[in-house]
Amino acid sequence: VQLQASGGGLVQAGGSLRLACAASGLTFSSYGMGWFRQAPGKEREFVAAIMRFGIGTYYAGSVKGRFTISRDNDKNTVYLQMNSLKPEDTAVYYCAAQSSKGIATELLDYYIWGQGTLVTVSS
Repeated sequence: VQLQASGGGLVQAGGSLRLACAASGLTFSSYGMGWFRQAPGKEREFVAAIMRFGIGTYYAGSVKGRFTISRDNDKNTVYLQMNSLKPEDTAVYYCAAQSSKGIATELLDYYIWGQGTLVTVSS
């Protein structure tokens, strides 16, 4: 079982990035997916989550209206479109999977994690 995150990079404030997380070794459509992030010196925090068939999504207040989570079950991939980026969005972004039927927003809800991709937003 593997989650491979990609798409991070350096972007100016106000810019956009799209992260992708490709899953292998699991029945992707049976898992709810989430994105978390960890800034230097801070704890890992929830960013966004999507239910197994994309029926429902949920966002942290700090990114609501700027970030969009989506999934393509045919491609076994979950995405995070990030617009209007701010310097405070700088962090390593991780994707994660959990097998409950609903939305999960806590770290402990997830038990499959990707390796992370670094997003740096310059001011």
